[in-house]
Amino acid sequence: MMASRFMKYLMRNARHCTNSSKSMLRVCFKRVSSASSTNLTGIMSNILGEFEVTSSGKRAVGSQQPWVSEEQVTQFCQQYQKLSVKEKSEVLLFLSKRCGVNHADAVSAASALIAAKDEPAIFTYEHRLQQSLSPQYTHLFTMISRTAYGVKFLVDMRSNILDLLSTSLNPNEVEPIRHLNASLRGLLVHWFSTGLLNLQRITWQSSCDMLQKVSEYEAVHPVQNWLDLKRRVGAYRRCFVFTHNSMPLEPVVVLHTALTQDISTNIQSLVKQTEGVLPSVDSEDISKINAAIFYSVTSTQRGLQGIDLGNYLIKTAVQKLRAEFPNMNIFSSLSPIPGFRDWLLQEINKQIRGSTEKLFLQDELSVLQQHLASKREDVVAQVKELIHSNSWSESESLTGALKPPLCRLCARYLYEEKHRGYAVNPVANFHLRNGATMWRINWLGDTSSRGLAASCGLMVNYRYFLDKTRANSQAYVEHKHIDASKQVLDILEPLHISRSKL
Repeated sequence: MMASRFMKYLMRNARHCTNSSKSMLRVCFKRVSSASSTNLTGIMSNILGEFEVTSSGKRAVGSQQPWVSEEQVTQFCQQYQKLSVKEKSEVLLFLSKRCGVNHADAVSAASALIAAKDEPAIFTYEHRLQQSLSPQYTHLFTMISRTAYGVKFLVDMRSNILDLLSTSLNPNEVEPIRHLNASLRGLLVHWFSTGLLNLQRITWQSSCDMLQKVSEYEAVHPVQNWLDLKRRVGAYRRCFVFTHNSMPLEPVVVLHTALTQDISTNIQSLVKQTEGVLPSVDSEDISKINAAIFYSVTSTQRGLQGIDLGNYLIKTAVQKLRAEFPNMNIFSSLSPIPGFRDWLLQEINKQIRGSTEKLFLQDELSVLQQHLASKREDVVAQVKELIHSNSWSESESLTGALKPPLCRLCARYLYEEKHRGYAVNPVANFHLRNGATMWRINWLGDTSSRGLAASCGLMVNYRYFLDKTRANSQAYVEHKHIDASKQVLDILEPLHISRSKL
């Protein structure tokens, strides 16, 4: 019997289990398992049969004996990895719906706690309630985490869960899968706390395997070749990674840092392979190093989505750099602005339809009209086409004419566009939560095709003032206040003046 068919059978019938039928089902599980010890149906049934929640009273939670052997758990992990996407989804659905919280147990424990009269009984029933509210699959996850490569397996399994959540699930499947995701995420948060992570600097002398992974995982500014990678881990550069004790050869988060004299305004000067951009020597002149520019932070494991490790990596890297360069006092990011171009095109469409306030100021429209040689009412539509095609970047005159409005609108997008009171841009939200200051909008900061497509070539610096990060973070998280420099606020000022005249 195929794994998918077997899982469908279980999901149809497990809900009807009684004490006697449960026993018969477990006998059936063991027979299937003995018939094919390497088949997932047998291994799964032997494991999940122990964890399955039914309406019968006693649960395996209180048992002093292990439910299944380490060998069985290892076999389950090995066979799960061989399944198709569809079969993995069926396993996850079964776990979420049949191996979760025993609601009857939870109600019984809650009732007993309410009825308890003395303190010893209260503590007893509190413990029982806590146990009953713990999903059975959390115990399975804990057992998996104790096996070799078990933590990595669970990180990948959560990636499968996130994929499943992004599909069209039946209404009765959504909440069980969300609870499965939340439970596994909660365990991963504890397992990936900073005390269990190791900071490692990657150099050209690091293992080829680690260097290759750093190259493959880079998502912000893709590595072009080995020469490009050698520059990014060489002189005037620091590449830091976090590894986990349970997966030491796997970078969990990667942070690329440039050591410069001042805050960089464009990514071309940091990653472009051009002779003379950086000294072609292995040694570093400390007198030329005043600033650390964090120009790429990448979380490599999708299964760790929503677990903020980049924040800790930056803070740990700052400590490491200050120990190496005691006089260094400038720490800043050079960050992309994903989503700005899409937002801008949407806003232009709204203006063309007349459903929003005007984006461009009168002075900006007048300058653009001169360069486009068109009627005023056609300017906005032509600007939309220029931005959509990125053709403006090929004209020096159009580039100059678009700089003021695009910089202003980018500042508006970063500073004023909100989601639930916080910056709608995910990179801005990340750095602001860390306590950074929105420091400077950089025109033509990334002129690559990716940069133009994401943000019309703009980039932004978020500066970390070490004596202000805690206060800034608290003000942003608790009061949704964004700390911004005068440069950013001055860019926004013409818009505020225009609005005050309306």
